[in-house]
Amino acid sequence: MTTTPTRRLRRLATGAALALAVAGGLTACGSGDTPGPDVNIKNAATTPAKETAPPMAPSKPKRLQIPSAGVNAGPFVPLEVGGDGELGVPPVDKAEQPGWWTKSPTPGEKGAAIVVAHYDTKNGPALMRNVKSIKVGDEIKVLREDGSTATFKIRERQQVRKDAFPTQKVYGDTDRPELRLLTCGGEIVDGHRSANIIFYADLVK
Repeated sequence: MTTTPTRRLRRLATGAALALAVAGGLTACGSGDTPGPDVNIKNAATTPAKETAPPMAPSKPKRLQIPSAGVNAGPFVPLEVGGDGELGVPPVDKAEQPGWWTKSPTPGEKGAAIVVAHYDTKNGPALMRNVKSIKVGDEIKVLREDGSTATFKIRERQQVRKDAFPTQKVYGDTDRPELRLLTCGGEIVDGHRSANIIFYADLVK
């Protein structure tokens, strides 16, 4: 099968993702000087769906909705990989907004779209304050600039220490439309959360 230029670019983007810092996760997020309560979830997963909804055309994300956590927020903050090789997070003054890594597919496209949101910051609880309420089987909706909505169903939630971040599992190539939602969890260590919480979701409509 012939590889199109777009497909080649997506593979290059995946390679860039795997070149992140060894931790691979959100090392910059945390509570700063005013730590809140620790947050921990139980890992859970279900069997991945044999098929997903057909991939959608590219369209930038506009708004994030997670009904089970009371999330309905936008616009998305564009995120880049910094000079230190780490994936950025939304700035503290935009802690109630989600972020999207611009080198990942747009949500609904083939591949793993990467969305990032804060659990808390030095200013207190943030967009993912109700992260413990999000369960396997819940929906994540992304409203897109073209007027469409990409609806994903969560098939796995995972909490890992940042020094054991599953880089390949999160950023690796996939031949179907999927979503990764990343936030922080665990206890505060040196001013930052010590763990990442990751949701893996498949496009269902």
